[in-house]
Amino acid sequence: MIKRSDIQELFASQLRRIKKKGVREKVIDTWMLGCERGGWDRLPELRKMPFTLLTETHGVNFIQHTIAVTEGALALAQAQQKAYRKMPYAIDMDRLIAGGLLHDVGKLLEIEADGEGGWRKSHNGKCARHPISGAMLAAEAGVDEETINIIACHAKEGDGRPQVVETVLIHQADFATFNPLVMKKAGTLIE
Repeated sequence: MIKRSDIQELFASQLRRIKKKGVREKVIDTWMLGCERGGWDRLPELRKMPFTLLTETHGVNFIQHTIAVTEGALALAQAQQKAYRKMPYAIDMDRLIAGGLLHDVGKLLEIEADGEGGWRKSHNGKCARHPISGAMLAAEAGVDEETINIIACHAKEGDGRPQVVETVLIHQADFATFNPLVMKKAGTLIE
């Protein structure tokens, strides 16, 4: 069974930077709920899970992707804070980190092992994409509405919808990790 300490260890560097303990705890609560509902009971299995079924991941797993998106969004926020004389909007770093760690948590319900060494979309994943199931998990765990906005609106479900600034940063970091792999597969990535 996956334990709270496992989630704390997977995301130790990111969780440490969340200043509000309650926010940190709700991130872990959401991950625990996702693991339980998705049937993830072994950490080695979770570490093998690809972050997408839409293209070849070249070995990038779900945990690595989650960390890369979180760190990428943080770097975008920090670049703005450093470069702008005056910030035109406030960026809540706790919310940004929590949103990064939770943006794809619904994939715990969307992706499952196929029993043959591969992966497939689960029944839950056919019924609701990960932004929806992730938002539902986070709401159940008591995550605030602004962070739920990040989860629900970080992908195409958020097109044209009102968004907190942290959603924009997570969206950009997410697609910066996804689009090059799609382009690589299509032969349009210049290497």
